[in-house]
Amino acid sequence: MTAQTPSQPALELAGVSKTFHGGARAIAALQDVSLQIRPGQVTGLIGPDGAGKTTLMRLAAGLVSADAGMLKVLGIDVAHDPLAVQSSIGYMPQRFGLYEDLSVQENLDLYADLQGVPPGQRPARFAELLHMVGLAPFTGRLAGRLSGGMKQKLGLACTLVSPPRLLLLDEPTVGVDPVSRRELWSIVYRLVREHGTSVLLSTAYLDEAERCDAVILLHQGRLLGHGSPADFSGPLAGHSYSLTANLPKRRLQMLLARLPGVVDAIIEGERVRVVSREAAPPDLRALGETIPGLQVQPVAARFEDAFVMRLRGGAADAVDTAAAMQGSTRRVARAEDPAVIAVDQVQRRFGAFYAVKGVSFEVRQGEVFGLLGANGAGKSTTFRMLCGLLPASAGSLRVAGHDLRHAAAQARARIGYMAQRFSLYVHLSVRQNLTFFANAYNLPRARRASRIQWALHGFDLADYADLPSGDLSLGYKQRLALAAALMHEPDILFLDEPTSGVDPLARREFWQRINLLAESGVTVLVTTHFMDEANYCDRLLIMAEGETLAQGTPAEMKARFRTPQLPDPSMEDAFIGLIERRAESSGAAA
Repeated sequence: MTAQTPSQPALELAGVSKTFHGGARAIAALQDVSLQIRPGQVTGLIGPDGAGKTTLMRLAAGLVSADAGMLKVLGIDVAHDPLAVQSSIGYMPQRFGLYEDLSVQENLDLYADLQGVPPGQRPARFAELLHMVGLAPFTGRLAGRLSGGMKQKLGLACTLVSPPRLLLLDEPTVGVDPVSRRELWSIVYRLVREHGTSVLLSTAYLDEAERCDAVILLHQGRLLGHGSPADFSGPLAGHSYSLTANLPKRRLQMLLARLPGVVDAIIEGERVRVVSREAAPPDLRALGETIPGLQVQPVAARFEDAFVMRLRGGAADAVDTAAAMQGSTRRVARAEDPAVIAVDQVQRRFGAFYAVKGVSFEVRQGEVFGLLGANGAGKSTTFRMLCGLLPASAGSLRVAGHDLRHAAAQARARIGYMAQRFSLYVHLSVRQNLTFFANAYNLPRARRASRIQWALHGFDLADYADLPSGDLSLGYKQRLALAAALMHEPDILFLDEPTSGVDPLARREFWQRINLLAESGVTVLVTTHFMDEANYCDRLLIMAEGETLAQGTPAEMKARFRTPQLPDPSMEDAFIGLIERRAESSGAAA
């Protein structure tokens, strides 16, 4: 075994390839990848679904073998001595194996046993880890009763029971709220700063790539780039612009996304951020109309712009509006229309515990309404009550004009629901899944056939119609799940963290579709942990510990935290600020 010296890379790949075989299909997960990761740094591993990120992690952890090429970890040849590699690294996969029937302390004890930590070293190590991840007050709590963010932090603590020289983290921040995400990053920085740990971290959040010392960009198993975030964004100077107009931001974004020279157009605060293929503002003449009050301002390029430019090859991916909306006869909302969702002083108790207490809000037709909160805030419980899946303990819920206490079935017929894990039947083909949902919604035979064709073509699923849905990439599973939820043309669409773990390009396409639905009059209620997605909402409700923390438009939320030092706060700034204010007031009251 060769020991690593300070000058050696923490991870080195030379011509590494890996292909997986499933029946008659061969999937090239990595193709001739060569790179080196410097020690004592945080390196981000970025790429869309199916890029090969998890395969690279598993190869580095010695869990699978490469078909070709050489891979060294900490100076050790993985092919020759995988056990030595595994004893020197920490690896936290996407679904870390906590034992939910064991307490926090018992999970730490178990992983200390598995990692061979001597009993005499454990008390000091456990104390350090529990302090680091903020779980010292919860050692007796069952892991299954922790919030999502706390589970991630416990998983990280278990990974670190034996201090690793290289830490592999596969999307550790997926599905956790912004406060927990910030805390996880603080832990990572501390490991690098105080212990010299080398970290390879994959993420679906492109803003996290900006925090890394270096970034590896993979696509379809190939290496597209490797360097600092500035190495990626630097060449795009003059390509990025911020636009405002006297139009609703969602409509402005849809107009700009269709311009021929535009590679990317996303809502960012009260503006639309555009990336042009050329180093010049977008040519607005192609719109064929004048946009009132339009203002164009150049902005600094960032890694996200480079990511989209490289993967789209300089051309935007636009949803086919006609195909997406085919067959829609829905009328657009009027200002005098009554609320289609009305929640009044709703409570939900589980024994003596209040998961939701005294929450009230209304949603109008055609609105996109966001439900935000930290893990354990009560969002999912509120969502389940609105879908008729869980009765309220007190208060009133009306959906599509129906009181859920007395007419839940009638309300459900007007609702489309897209669950966080997509609720697809993985052994059924794409077409069979669509047929199942069409039958479940009791569509007549002729209507069923036309809606299945609409779904296959409007969501670009036709080429995968006979493929088992379990074999689809995450982005295509998301498309199929949304198509299934829309088979019966519901008036109201419930989306429970619909983009969790999905790559940035798939998220962009998803929100194009949601914008089209909202413009056609569909009411959308969405929960999300992506604060940039909160900007797509017309109004928001932010919850904490089962109660309403704040309610209003994204602009109103951000205005609360505007200061001379922070003249343009983001939604993440507002969200974290609200949570911190509540914590301070609770501490003062105690």
